[in-house]
Amino acid sequence: MLYECVITHVRRTPLRHALRHRTYLWCVDVDGLPVLPRPLRPLARFDARDHFAGTPGALRAGLDAYLAAHGVDLDGGRVVMLAHARVFGFVFNPLSVFWCHDSSGALVCVVAEVHNTYGQRHCYLLRADEAGGTGPADEVVVDKSFHVSPFFAVEGRYRMRLPLPGERLGLTVHLEHDGGRAFTAVVRGVRRPASVPALLSAAVRRPWSTAAVWAGIRRHGIHLLLRGLPVQPRPGPTPQKGMLP
Repeated sequence: MLYECVITHVRRTPLRHALRHRTYLWCVDVDGLPVLPRPLRPLARFDARDHFAGTPGALRAGLDAYLAAHGVDLDGGRVVMLAHARVFGFVFNPLSVFWCHDSSGALVCVVAEVHNTYGQRHCYLLRADEAGGTGPADEVVVDKSFHVSPFFAVEGRYRMRLPLPGERLGLTVHLEHDGGRAFTAVVRGVRRPASVPALLSAAVRRPWSTAAVWAGIRRHGIHLLLRGLPVQPRPGPTPQKGMLP
């Protein structure tokens, strides 16, 4: 499936700033990734090296290795991924989401994989038994432990709501500090069939969509820098279980 999306970012402190970006995302079964006709393959390619430990092979193997390092065994259950695909060989996913089910079809956990513009990535594991409600589709709070924006230190906590997409897509991530809510990211989308005409239409309207996301983040970063927003020191990478080759 494809989702025609609007992504909104709102920064509340120390400067108020907002952005809106239109793009499209793929929602796929990691065990049945789309195979496009050869002439269209530059428009959408899924590569295991773009996720988790970054090792070549099957995307499912990388996910299972990460989950095993955290004591989770899906027993072959279905996994649904929401992410950008590679377009003309380039991909940038600020957030990839994996809804992980066991062999009975029950939702076990959600993995929120965050990428920054420095080429690093980090996973937040949201377990169903820790969500306090019906599962990770409810709001889940996790400590921030990964450097993303150069204007925010690695502190505070995320309040995430990541329900499995249906006819519509609706994801929300809040960054909260002790002084209140500092930042909100919202993804809203409408489902479209992953047909050749739909993909061509999306590609024409949003050419090189994933590079546009990367460039947009850079452009807004320069804007904030020129407005005098101080840059926070970038910590060195912290090894994470299940994320090493």
